[in-house]
Amino acid sequence: MAEGVYTKQALWSDRESAWREVMPGVRRRIATYSLTGMMVYYRIAPNSVFPMHTHPHAQYGIFLEGGGTFRVGESVWSVKKGDAYFIPPNVPHELRTFSEECLIIDFFTPMREDMLSEATPPDKT
Repeated sequence: MAEGVYTKQALWSDRESAWREVMPGVRRRIATYSLTGMMVYYRIAPNSVFPMHTHPHAQYGIFLEGGGTFRVGESVWSVKKGDAYFIPPNVPHELRTFSEECLIIDFFTPMREDMLSEATPPDKT
């Protein structure tokens, strides 16, 4: 992890080179990160599946565009633009998008070290 992350203010600018395709139909950009958390944009193509998975991080999110069917633990939610959610650590979850692209912001706590290699350094500190 970069020296000083969390102890300094930082600004990350949006640029195409910061986006990564992590699976067919799913692109993400690490927006910001520090030791205590990581904010991530997701662009998910229409009629895609982000398969069932778990991780040891708490996850908070909001749908900025699009919607779909979100399986979280034993629950199945129909989600749309403006809906926000919380997923506790280690709870299985899966998203199936509807017929439009989804733009989602997720916030993970603590930071996702497994995704840190995708992060770009801040533009300004």
